[in-house]
Amino acid sequence: MTANASMEAETPSFQYIIGIDLGTTNSAVGYVDLSASGADDAAVRFLEIPQLVAPGELGNRPVLPSFLYLPGPYELPPGSTALPWAPERSYAVGEFAREQGALVPGRLVSSAKSWLCHGGVDRTHAILPWGAAENLDRISPIEASSRILLHIREAWNEVMAHGREEHFLEEQLVVLTVPASFDEVARELTVRAAHEAGIRRIVLIEEPLAAFYAWLWKHEADWRTLMRPGQLILVCDVGGGTSDFTVIAIREDALGLRLDRLAVGEHLMLGGDNMDLALARHVEEVMQGGTGRLDSRRWQQLWHHCRKAKETLLGTVESAGPPAGRPSAPDSVDLTIVGSGGRLIAGTLTATLSRETVKELTLDGFFPFTNLDDVSPPAAGAVLSEGGLPYVGDPAVTRHMAAFWRRHRPLLLRETGRSRLYPDFLLFNGGALIPETIRDRLLRVVREWFRAEAGDEWSPVELENPRPDLSVAIGAAYYGRVRLGRGVRVGAGSPRTFYVEVAPPGDRTVEEGHRTAVCLLPRGAEEGYEAELERPEFQVRTNQPVSFGVLASSTRIGDSPGEILSLPNHELTVLPPIRTALRYGRKGSAAALPVRLAVHLTDIGTLELWCRSTSGPHRWQLQFDVRHNAEDETRPSPAGETFEAGRIDEAGAAIAAVFRRSAGRTLRPPERLVKDLVEIFEVKRERWPASLVRKLADALLEDREGRSLTAQHEARWLNLLGFCLRPGYGDPLDEWRAKEAWKLYPAGLSFARQPQNRSEWWIFWRRAAGGLSAGQQQRICQEVLPGLQLEEQRKKGTTRKGGAPRTVQEELETWMMLANLERLPAAVKTSLGRLMLRRLQRGAPRPQELWTFARFGARVPFYGPLDQTVPREEAALWLAALLDLDLEPTQPLARTLVSLSRLTGDRARDLDRADRDRVLRRLESIPGTSHLRALVNDARTDLEGTEREWLYGESLPSGLIVVEGAETVEP
Repeated sequence: MTANASMEAETPSFQYIIGIDLGTTNSAVGYVDLSASGADDAAVRFLEIPQLVAPGELGNRPVLPSFLYLPGPYELPPGSTALPWAPERSYAVGEFAREQGALVPGRLVSSAKSWLCHGGVDRTHAILPWGAAENLDRISPIEASSRILLHIREAWNEVMAHGREEHFLEEQLVVLTVPASFDEVARELTVRAAHEAGIRRIVLIEEPLAAFYAWLWKHEADWRTLMRPGQLILVCDVGGGTSDFTVIAIREDALGLRLDRLAVGEHLMLGGDNMDLALARHVEEVMQGGTGRLDSRRWQQLWHHCRKAKETLLGTVESAGPPAGRPSAPDSVDLTIVGSGGRLIAGTLTATLSRETVKELTLDGFFPFTNLDDVSPPAAGAVLSEGGLPYVGDPAVTRHMAAFWRRHRPLLLRETGRSRLYPDFLLFNGGALIPETIRDRLLRVVREWFRAEAGDEWSPVELENPRPDLSVAIGAAYYGRVRLGRGVRVGAGSPRTFYVEVAPPGDRTVEEGHRTAVCLLPRGAEEGYEAELERPEFQVRTNQPVSFGVLASSTRIGDSPGEILSLPNHELTVLPPIRTALRYGRKGSAAALPVRLAVHLTDIGTLELWCRSTSGPHRWQLQFDVRHNAEDETRPSPAGETFEAGRIDEAGAAIAAVFRRSAGRTLRPPERLVKDLVEIFEVKRERWPASLVRKLADALLEDREGRSLTAQHEARWLNLLGFCLRPGYGDPLDEWRAKEAWKLYPAGLSFARQPQNRSEWWIFWRRAAGGLSAGQQQRICQEVLPGLQLEEQRKKGTTRKGGAPRTVQEELETWMMLANLERLPAAVKTSLGRLMLRRLQRGAPRPQELWTFARFGARVPFYGPLDQTVPREEAALWLAALLDLDLEPTQPLARTLVSLSRLTGDRARDLDRADRDRVLRRLESIPGTSHLRALVNDARTDLEGTEREWLYGESLPSGLIVVEGAETVEP
């Protein structure tokens, strides 16, 4: 292994170091002027950020609320969103955006930072504002973050540069903060947002560490007198969208005391937003007599009103200035939610929120007294969706903090050598922890946890943090100064060890609950670290798709680069995969190439992986799949069977014997192929695991020319290939298989006159649809839909045009195929659903038609993007029409009703309570629907196996567990 590390140049080419806290709720800017001398040399200042505070009115504020408002064309007077440096600006960022968005929430983009780490959506697509009207031009989470950073850059240049290019923000060193729990993909996306905002010279720092650096800035001279070797500092950072925990140790070496960051927590989407939601649910119950009854627009209004009320009642309004300057908080706040349309006045709702209620709900709900060994209840493990974002099911920050300590206790014991382990200091950060009552509760909780070890009189020391709204930005700026050797450095480096997953060497098998992997990057590696693994030796196949599984662990220590290890799953985090094809040579033929893996922890704090040929100069960078979260993928089931290589080779030969011509050999009839394969594997086709069917799919694709031999060959080839590819995604190489399969579409059928072949054609594309891109799905729909519309006109007797009518089977298969194209735009699904509803209203609908209707109107897609579901208002109309038909009480009807009305927790998709109640009453007349009723009542209820199979349309191969509602990778 070879390695090196780098640091900032001794003579910087910039005058300022700028720390930017890109927060979920608020963003802030701190800076250091390197040209200052004397007492000012160590000063860290914060920027009063100019921003719109009212239409056309500019004001300076210590923080920039992380909100964007996208006004309608005639909503505001001309020039309302103009800025001195951007007079044509058509959107607002900051305080005015937040306030206007509370009135018109459908045009407000908030929590952009939380969307950056939401793996259930494509973060590069324009999906925000979530649940907005279709005619609104939306933006992506990356663009939303970029616009906030762009405002900061432009505001700095206006206030600080005064036209001098050398003082422009883009010419300075910018230290950008991220949650410690952000994975590599979220960090890469943050860097991309900064680049799109014109900020190129950046370094990343984790927010809890930045908060501690802010404390160090104030205590450069005396921190060694306040702390002793072996002591631990627990940083608890609860911001607007995430909760982060970090442990820092005080150590001693030959040079004296030093500070080392030892542990960081896992990703928790839990913060001030959740507290605002809890308050909103409480107020909704007061207003409406229950929760879930306000429509999406008024719920968004209430959510934002409760956020503002909480800040007012707990004295955490950011713009109020330092504590001494804040007016005393009132005892209560009146909340008013106006109606809409003709019921603007009559539909107005009011309620009063008291300070005591806010304290009770936040303290008991989010910071309850717990024991150190308390675990979250099973139901709390579910992910709750609100406003489109997946929040953790258990809101208790204290239970999550206890889990963090338990998880890292063995590591902390090894690293400190202490016999009695507890945090000696606590540092609180984040807007949610500004109220003294919450900080006091956390101190009491921690004191109780460790009373037995530390003694009855012990209490952790709280490190002061007078400005939690600015400390992260200040600490980030100070860290930039430390990088130049002017301050106290905390030994941090990578908080995780990184690995690449490999097959076990030789004839070894993988131990149950473990993965075999090679260590790539050791824990504690500093920024700038580079290493190339000389051992073990790797080989890759060039010019064909390959997948690299990357793992991380925040608890393992001592693993060295190049070590082949068997790692327990509970110590690992699975990162999004790296999928690529290494192009090599002019002919593009597959070849086995010896390579070495190289890793680079960049100066900005992101991870780069490289693959280098040992037989030439070729080098390839391996990119993470930033569109998808590995934890949400279709993932292997432990129940899948494996088959010896000899049987798989025999199956490949059986496929070739049917579809591959060769001299002197008689082809076997295609009708016998499935039976032959069943005899080879001694397992019925329905039980073939995913690992097997994908190998069979590869063999069928290799012999694709043989499908054109006869109509029977084509029908069998399409049927078996579709069966082996279903559901079109889930295996690392499925993206390549989908590209190969798509080559069939332009060519079409070889025997298009055969009705059976036409049916098999649409069955095939239904099964493979999950692997197709949005553009490919739209092409299929555009070419198929006119024929279906003609069929409908023919049945109504309004036309006689067109060729021979489709068979009933072909028509049903075509409709089912369309229903599985979940990447179609919502408007297209709406049109298709309306056509199918008219078919249902003609009477005696078939089960396939009910299934098709269920998929068009599904509240939870099977694999498609959540932002392309049919609007809730349209689904409600469909549901009412279906209930009015008074159809026979069957299981297909019950499942269709549930698909249209299932509760998700996302009010942009959920139907009103009255609609769901109608479904529940109807389900009472249908036997065996108790679990279906739970799907309508509780957003945390998951589909059971038979329900999942019905939703897909058939069984899935064992070894694939589909996580519904999480968008799959779009090729």
